[in-house]
Amino acid sequence: MNTISILFVLDKAKTNTKGLAPLRCRITYLGERKPFATGLFINPKHWDSKQQKAKPPNEENNYVNNQLSLIKNKINQAFLLLQLQDENFEVDDIYRQYKGETPIKEYGLIEYYHIYLDRLKKLIGIEIKQQTWNKFSYIRDDAKDFILSYYRKPDIRLRDLDLNFIVEFEYFLKTVNKHEQVTINKSLQRLKKVIKQAVIQKHLENHPFIEHKPRKVHPKIIFLTQLELNKLEHYTFKSETLNKIKDCYLFCCYTGLAYKEMFELKKEDLVIKPDGITWIHKEREKTDRAFSVPLILPKALEVMEKYSSESEYLLPRVSNQYFNRLLKEIASALEISKNLTHHTARKTFASTVLLNNNIPMEVVSKLLGHSKITTTQEYYADVMPEKLSEQLQKLKIKLKK
Repeated sequence: MNTISILFVLDKAKTNTKGLAPLRCRITYLGERKPFATGLFINPKHWDSKQQKAKPPNEENNYVNNQLSLIKNKINQAFLLLQLQDENFEVDDIYRQYKGETPIKEYGLIEYYHIYLDRLKKLIGIEIKQQTWNKFSYIRDDAKDFILSYYRKPDIRLRDLDLNFIVEFEYFLKTVNKHEQVTINKSLQRLKKVIKQAVIQKHLENHPFIEHKPRKVHPKIIFLTQLELNKLEHYTFKSETLNKIKDCYLFCCYTGLAYKEMFELKKEDLVIKPDGITWIHKEREKTDRAFSVPLILPKALEVMEKYSSESEYLLPRVSNQYFNRLLKEIASALEISKNLTHHTARKTFASTVLLNNNIPMEVVSKLLGHSKITTTQEYYADVMPEKLSEQLQKLKIKLKK
């Protein structure tokens, strides 16, 4: 059981002109000290530090001893009251309770994170999706593991968070959890939101992320080249299942749909505009932003017509895991060494189908349903070096004229 130490100390260095030195009190709890002035003064010759009392007995010394006894009793009462409340507290809380002040609630990071998650949970279906809550929950678990590993305790006080905590947590995620930098950046981004809320609620004075800069990540974009895309289009598999996967993949190569959007694509998501062109109109699962894609490219139309039926869904429905496993077989059969997943169809749409055919970046961003054009630029600005070279050659010819 944790106990406190109460010690009265004579400050001889501040002896006044009357030859009296101030008595100070020092509370020690969990290795932390809280010194404060008692308002009492005594002749240094009359102080017995071992017995913690003034000697010899006289009216003046008896008054000092009675006051010290009262102070000690009040501190013990404050300590007992905090213990009965069964909350984590520190030496400063004991002092505030002794002074009759309301102790400021000191949250630990994990303790506060639980509160944040509880509040966030009530927004599921209103502002956020269950997947978003899950992602914040995963970071809480990672932070908990890190604190236990690095600090050898279950939690760390919010006010003790600093830049070193972030640096070491990032190192932990990289070396122990083996996360990629892009995943680490997302984890720190979510943790930053939690800590920002703590700062707003004044549980934390300084934001430890102020000096932190996330490491730049230049993602490697995997997509099919035009030659590989052509090869896939003209290849017929003996397996009907593989042909279905191929068709669905090609449909997304020419529409940019993510897996969830493809899987849940229904006839009701198709809108025919006045010019007779059919558009897919949906909300992106990831951003909740509405986006529209014209069904104008021949291969996409061909696939859609091939699987049109009385079902409300437009395409065959296959689980993401199974879809990606069969894509590996398709890549192997076509001798494509790239790691094909459903998401590479979306990358192929942006890179090979759109950018390679001189579709402007802002149009690409719109068709992909990105919330910001900078997101599109960050991913795709450097994926078509041959197009960049081509444009520079055109500029060179133009400047020569």
